[in-house]
Amino acid sequence: MFTRVANFCRKVLNRDDVVVEESEDLPQITVIPRDQHALSRKDISENALKVLYRLNKAGYEAYLVGGGVRDLLLGKQPKDFDVTTSATPDQVRKLFRNCRLVGRRFRLAHVMFGPEIIEVATFRGHHEEQKSDKQTSQTGQNGMLLRDNIFGSIEEDAQRRDFTINSLYYSVADFSVRDYVGGLRDLRNGVIRLIGDPETRYREDPVRMLRAVRFAAKLNMTISPETGEPIPRLATLINDVPPARLFEESLKLLQAGHGYPTYELLREYQLFQPLFPTITRYFTEQGDSPMELMIAQVLKNTDNRIQNDMRVNPAFLFSAIFWYPQLEMAQKLTQESGLAYMDAFALAMNEVLDEACRALAIPKRITTLVRDIWGLQLRLSRRQGKRARKLMEHPKFRAAYDLLALRAEVENNQELLRLTKWWGEFQVAAPPAQKDMLDVLGDEPAVRRRHRRPRKRAPRSGGSA
Repeated sequence: MFTRVANFCRKVLNRDDVVVEESEDLPQITVIPRDQHALSRKDISENALKVLYRLNKAGYEAYLVGGGVRDLLLGKQPKDFDVTTSATPDQVRKLFRNCRLVGRRFRLAHVMFGPEIIEVATFRGHHEEQKSDKQTSQTGQNGMLLRDNIFGSIEEDAQRRDFTINSLYYSVADFSVRDYVGGLRDLRNGVIRLIGDPETRYREDPVRMLRAVRFAAKLNMTISPETGEPIPRLATLINDVPPARLFEESLKLLQAGHGYPTYELLREYQLFQPLFPTITRYFTEQGDSPMELMIAQVLKNTDNRIQNDMRVNPAFLFSAIFWYPQLEMAQKLTQESGLAYMDAFALAMNEVLDEACRALAIPKRITTLVRDIWGLQLRLSRRQGKRARKLMEHPKFRAAYDLLALRAEVENNQELLRLTKWWGEFQVAAPPAQKDMLDVLGDEPAVRRRHRRPRKRAPRSGGSA
């Protein structure tokens, strides 16, 4: 996987003519000229190039930075392109009419070209030195950066990035790649390494622990020992991150095409618990409970669908992940409270999803679909008469059927396997064949209804009130 970049990095790092700049205050800087790297403008978004050229023309420094440069050096197509510049957010907004400023913790400029957004960030400075009233830094008691609008130089910016492989800069002024923190060497060796003191950086932003795991799984790299060591100790800091941000991170972790290896790393570094406290309580030492088997299988299926350019829905992912905790709670409520199973099932749905939302802030539009998929599990066994065709008309029938198939596979339950097989055949059968399949099942006995006599109305009073 890393043959291309390994050969490139080895060639660059062993050359005598590569420009290396050193100073007493800053780390060694490697500048790779155009003829010594494979990164080409033709692989970069035209809109990103427009932003870079206009900033340069206005007299500002501007570089392509981060994952875009990293992925291009790895021979991958970047998902998006980020720009960093010496221009302040207000100066960027003056240059681009199609620009809006976003972010509170760190002010960013979004330059919009239809559906594509080029994110432009001003060089970050060291927040220990507050430079003006407009540039503010605020740190919480636990070390988390609450506000970080401190601007600096490109050298300072390189030190403020999270990982070395994300701190590579490409310039359209001279088409060089600049490496300030040894990112090329780590890219060559397949190492995820945090810049600076790991514990301090994790306390500044605990999401960096999730990002370390995500990049390791996505790029098939290893986390360096000094970067990985503090993570289990500091995993509870994730609880200080806003749940809405954690929801977005959870989708990046589990629904981006590498969910299963990410899940394994999350468990290894004890990061799964703060994201999914409900689920972690049901983990077993052997890791072979139905819930754990379900999670592994749904993540593998999701990865396969994404790699084959098929659509995925977070509602189905969450319905599978939380199915067994919800089922166990429903059974417990039935036994302990004496509630009818349907009532206990509905109450369990509320409790499990409410707890999940406290950690992840799952939007209501998704939890509503999860409830639909779960509710249909109770109806799929009732197929007689017109019920089967009515069930197939439900918008979430297909998702419910897929969850049924997952349950049958995980539990190896003969009744569920037969039910899954029946529904699989019924969906593709012609109407006459469907009728035959329903006739074999037989009609359910008619439900006896109690007929009540109409209530006698009291005679109206003739007088006025």
